[in-house]
Amino acid sequence: MMGERILSTPIELNEIIRVKVGDVLYVNGIIVTARDAAHKRIIRYCKEGKRLPLNLKGLVIMHAGPIVVHKEGQWVIKSIGPTSSYRMEPYMADVIKITGIRMIIGKGVMGRSTMEACRKYGAIYAIYPGGTAALATKCIVRVIDVKWLDLGIPEALWILEVRMFGPLFVAIDAKGNNFFERRLKRVENNLLTLQKELELIPDTCSISEIIEC
Repeated sequence: MMGERILSTPIELNEIIRVKVGDVLYVNGIIVTARDAAHKRIIRYCKEGKRLPLNLKGLVIMHAGPIVVHKEGQWVIKSIGPTSSYRMEPYMADVIKITGIRMIIGKGVMGRSTMEACRKYGAIYAIYPGGTAALATKCIVRVIDVKWLDLGIPEALWILEVRMFGPLFVAIDAKGNNFFERRLKRVENNLLTLQKELELIPDTCSISEIIEC
């Protein structure tokens, strides 16, 4: 049964395993934005034995490239919305393993590699509604810090304090259940049923006769 939950960072494993596919979430605490370049650097740092600029364990990574301005000595998020998460699929499993993050926020489908990493290391993938960047911006309390600004504003790690960030729809849970795979199987089953039904229709039937049936 679908539920609604509020999670606060750092998120503990015993909290995340209670979240199920289809749940609606809101997040309080710290969200860190990261895109392709940041994911690649996280993996490279691990291979080279370098320390990351912040401890991501129990936190949330959002696939986003925010619009940010520097105003009166402070960074201000003007707009933030999710980017297509499948671009991060080649790196996501390693990033989950390396960092210990508990949640990914993004847009669209993620693949089997991410699903298996969520199951193995205790993380979830949640979708933020597209086209609602203004709503997301209102949930940001402040910019705590920024790391790897040399990658450029959209690609940097923006460390944000958020309040009731959401609604977020859980697409992959920590048990490896995947909303997208479930829907795909349902579509495939419907197609098989339709194919069987069509095979029972004589070849001599016209389109109008098929519709009437």
